[in-house]
Amino acid sequence: MVNTDDNAKEIMQDDLTEGSVGDDGFSDADFEDMETLQDLYEQSFKNIQEGEVIRGRVVQISEDFVMVDIGYKSEGQIPIQEFRGEEGLIEAAIGDEVDVLLEYHDDEDGSIHLSKEKAAKIKIWDDISRIYNDDGVIEGRVVSKVKGGLAVDIGVQAFLPGSQVDLRPVRNLESLIGQNFPFKILKYNKKRRNVVLSRRTLLEKEREHLKSQTLANLEEKKVVEGIVKNITDYGVFVDLGGIDGLLHITDMSWGRVGHPSEMFQISDRIKVQVLSFDREHERVSLGLKQLIEDPWTNAEQKYPTGTHVKGKVVSLTDYGAFIEIEQGVEGLVHVSEMSWTKKIRHPSKILSVGDELQAVVLSINPESKRISLGMKQLEPNPWDVIADKYPVGTTIAGRIKNITDFGVFIGIDEGIDGLVHISDISWTKRVKHPSEVFKKNQEVQAIVLNIDKQNERFSLGIKQLEPDPWETIPDRYPLGTVIEGPITNVTDFGLFVELEEGIEGLVHVSEISKEKIKSPVGQYKIGDRITAKVINISPKDRKIGLSVKKVEEQEERTNYDDYMHSAKAATSNLGELLKEELEAKANSTLNQDKDQ
Repeated sequence: MVNTDDNAKEIMQDDLTEGSVGDDGFSDADFEDMETLQDLYEQSFKNIQEGEVIRGRVVQISEDFVMVDIGYKSEGQIPIQEFRGEEGLIEAAIGDEVDVLLEYHDDEDGSIHLSKEKAAKIKIWDDISRIYNDDGVIEGRVVSKVKGGLAVDIGVQAFLPGSQVDLRPVRNLESLIGQNFPFKILKYNKKRRNVVLSRRTLLEKEREHLKSQTLANLEEKKVVEGIVKNITDYGVFVDLGGIDGLLHITDMSWGRVGHPSEMFQISDRIKVQVLSFDREHERVSLGLKQLIEDPWTNAEQKYPTGTHVKGKVVSLTDYGAFIEIEQGVEGLVHVSEMSWTKKIRHPSKILSVGDELQAVVLSINPESKRISLGMKQLEPNPWDVIADKYPVGTTIAGRIKNITDFGVFIGIDEGIDGLVHISDISWTKRVKHPSEVFKKNQEVQAIVLNIDKQNERFSLGIKQLEPDPWETIPDRYPLGTVIEGPITNVTDFGLFVELEEGIEGLVHVSEISKEKIKSPVGQYKIGDRITAKVINISPKDRKIGLSVKKVEEQEERTNYDDYMHSAKAATSNLGELLKEELEAKANSTLNQDKDQ
């Protein structure tokens, strides 16, 4: 360590000896001047006391210490750690001026111990006191989140309550860590080392200033610039400069907006138009979509009927899908317009939100802002050619795709099924359910009966593959034919009798007996065999009238005729016998006369 006191004395002695005279090299006057300079030198050193903050200059930097000249007899030393920055680098250079605290000094060995950190702390408390008394502002850096608020480094650690962070509550306080802000000192206590800050106070003052300027210039239809302050489900609040305006979700876009967060983020700077302004209550309604023309204005010219358009699925409902053709212009594809052949129960079966597709404009109504779109119209309608491909009477082969209570569906072409109604399965069999006869995926043949293009119905028949047995009934069962068969059903109005498989006739209650019968129920049962006569045939209505009474009447008539024939024969035989006897007698008398 260099002793500045001894060096100074040597320099002074050298100066005094230059040009001196006398035997010993000094004159009396020279000695008097030397003593005077010595006194002045001694007085030139500051009367420094321990605990005092003084300003010094860095004169040397070593591995462990930084030497600082504070104008005393010797330099003071400060541990090198006090000069290390956040990244561990030494933040000091020879010649730098620095405030230090004299912790203690030893006159015997001339050592001086200084502290830069302690001097800074003492100085900051002086600054805190001055700023507080002058109603000033202090800069600080948010360092961490603590209970009830944030910790801020202003040279010493200070407390920023959560309520004083911003004009509105901040949900994520951690987002402010590491940021620098100006603060107002609300109160401090040096003894307890307690400082309470406020950022909100400064923001309120700034906001009031901006508010007065904004209110003076704000007017309807004016385009202004603001910053998104808050986002809600129904819109965003925009800071216009000391006053907030509401940009409602319906005024954000001519198109569909699911949530304001799809378009904006906090702190976004946006331009908006003032839609309405209530100066008394300081309420401002804003609009964004009003800055551009309503796309429906020229929609009819851009999208006439028949136009092919591209769009994106933005919404699905039970009845269809909404397609965004351009921002603010949507069209509806009804489920009935999605496919010529498929029965689509819900659009989600073939579409998803976000899908891009093509469609055809079916109709447009700019007044109600509606466009009807079709997807199936992009392809030819298979029902337009199905009649030519499968004319009535054509025999087709296909696989049973579905079985219902009323019939079976047979796959014809892609997406086109033909229906065989239960009544067209058999000419003669009583089919209660098609599953009694067919199974799913079974290969069958059928005949095309009818094609209804308008209602998209394809009717088939299976029984028509064979001749209708009823057409030959009059030949096989002519009137008067007596049949015998089992009773298949007993009703109040008569008996149903099976003539052959699938062919039945009805014996009306009036044709059961000559005697009057109110109801055959209870007198006959299913399975009983009876004999009846065919008395009526209607192939068109598929009805055969039978009569048991007529059979009985015929039998009685036959028996009577037989009886009458037998009686007549008996009478003839007796006359012949009498005639023969008379002739015999006559012959005998004649012969006797001849003899006589």
